[in-house]
Amino acid sequence: MRYYQVILDDSGRKSVLVESNGRFYDLSNGSNSFTNTIDLFKSANDSEKHVDEVSSEIIKNQKPLDGIQIYGSRIGVAAVHLETDILSPVDAPEVWAFGVTYMDSMKERQAESGVPDVYAQVYNADRPEAFFKGTKDRIQNPGDLVGIRGDSNWNVPEPELAFMLIDGKIVGYTVGNDMSSRAIEGENPLYLPQAKVYDKSLALGPCISSTNSVPDPQNLFVSMTIYRGDGFVADIMNDSNQIFKGTANTSQMKRNCEYLADWLQRHNHVPDGTVVLTGTGIIPPTEFTLQKDDIIKIEIENIGILSNRVTVV
Repeated sequence: MRYYQVILDDSGRKSVLVESNGRFYDLSNGSNSFTNTIDLFKSANDSEKHVDEVSSEIIKNQKPLDGIQIYGSRIGVAAVHLETDILSPVDAPEVWAFGVTYMDSMKERQAESGVPDVYAQVYNADRPEAFFKGTKDRIQNPGDLVGIRGDSNWNVPEPELAFMLIDGKIVGYTVGNDMSSRAIEGENPLYLPQAKVYDKSLALGPCISSTNSVPDPQNLFVSMTIYRGDGFVADIMNDSNQIFKGTANTSQMKRNCEYLADWLQRHNHVPDGTVVLTGTGIIPPTEFTLQKDDIIKIEIENIGILSNRVTVV
């Protein structure tokens, strides 16, 4: 099943929608209701049930919502005569990220750096590179603006598989965009926090896919397309405006998700709902840099599409 966070009425109250067999149900209705995904996944864990089992029990007597349509970063719900934005699928209290988990990433970071051996060493070491990316207030929703730094002339998106932790265990997967300044990190690896953590430097979405829906996270097709043009998003996102497209597969990761989850939590307690980015295998060429109003579309098999427009921060 796939889990979305949306706002379905004028009160601003958040709702959790579950997609099951192509139909959508509102988990915020009924006596056993949930208005955020962390509480839902925690409840399932506390009851020693899979989240899909808990959701199935809630919706077994519900009728599906009529006329649901997802297009881009918005969702239309005919049943309540509403069109609304899709929110980040999890209000993650912490977001962590791992780097140099793909061979291509290691090679590109060597090329941009004055100390290339640092990246080869971490790629081949047992201990992976991990860094703190942000908190829930820094997460951009699907369709929100993502940022490039005004003091950097070389900026790229990094499309990444991300997972969510409850009670230290991986319970679901989403799509992450780890916006990065290659110029700043390339100048000195110690500048990594400035290259990675700044306004609007992180987006997640569109949903959390349960572990049942992603039976093998180490064999997922990943693609990223970047568009450049004038006008509305829907008009720009066509082949004539495509300036970059790359693909990868999570089978190319040197370290799998369970390995990364284990290392993150060694001597480091993380709260329930923590999201972890697993690194990228798609890197635009060295002559490429993002510009204001570019549109980034990231798609991961069995999860969905995350699209965001670029602004300068």
